[in-house]
Amino acid sequence: MTSARRGSVQKLVLCAMMAAITAVCAQVAVPIGPVPINLAMLPVFVAGGLLGAGAGAVSQTVYLLVGLLGVPVFSGFSGGPGVVVGPTGGYIVGYIAAAWLTGLLVGHLAVRENGKLRVPVVVLAMAAGLATCYALGTAWFLVVTGAGLWYALTVCVIPFLAGDALKIAVATLLVCRLRPLLARTGQ
Repeated sequence: MTSARRGSVQKLVLCAMMAAITAVCAQVAVPIGPVPINLAMLPVFVAGGLLGAGAGAVSQTVYLLVGLLGVPVFSGFSGGPGVVVGPTGGYIVGYIAAAWLTGLLVGHLAVRENGKLRVPVVVLAMAAGLATCYALGTAWFLVVTGAGLWYALTVCVIPFLAGDALKIAVATLLVCRLRPLLARTGQ
């Protein structure tokens, strides 16, 4: 097998793994209201930071498509189109945009000439991805529920800020440790 083909196969395997890890992390959930707290953003950040914009977005698209088919990969072991068009569906779609933006910013702004990552830039890239997910998810929540902006922020964003900051910290550590290993294996 040529090295380019091996690299493509490795990328596909990593996309599938990140989709599966997102499905597992979505089940680690605390139902606090219309939007549950879960760990799904952690692998979204890692997918973007490790795989780059394109493959990171592909991994989350696979997660979304599997859930659309009815496989119970969304929070609370739910699946199907009803979840995606429901109040929290914008956040699930936002995972794709968050992984893409995180990967784009990490790939273009965080990598130094020696291959090492600029940690503050990785953190900011993930924060930008998170803000994108919040914006898409909250906008969709507003459309579906007809709620006011302040209510949406108090149930969809504010309760999640501290936990998402912790997820960014853990994801930054994972990306900074694992990315050099992937580079050595041809990723």
